[in-house]
Amino acid sequence: QVQLVESGGGLVQAGGSLRLSCVASGSISSINHINHMGWYRQAPGKQRDLVAHITSGGTTTYADSVKGRFTISRDDAKNTVYLQMTGLKPEDTAVYYCNAFSLQYPYWGQGTQVTVSS
Repeated sequence: QVQLVESGGGLVQAGGSLRLSCVASGSISSINHINHMGWYRQAPGKQRDLVAHITSGGTTTYADSVKGRFTISRDDAKNTVYLQMTGLKPEDTAVYYCNAFSLQYPYWGQGTQVTVSS
């Protein structure tokens, strides 16, 4: 079992920045087998979409809408994945969820709200 806890969300003006963090905890076996990690977001009335993804080897993937503005990174020593968000736009407003795969099973955090005012 893996538990994911996100933090760092909040209210920010357009053009501002936020850094989201997601800390993984759980059994040693499950933690040690975490490979892919990522961030998803879900706006009201819309589906949950991938924002950014990072493999255990550090390869990153981004949604086209956030390329050049968001950066995903991970610190395996701290069991933490980060999402640095800059140049925020009102359309980035959503609940952001952390995701991790361990032993081919997906785990989700509870989500953190990001609101960008115009």
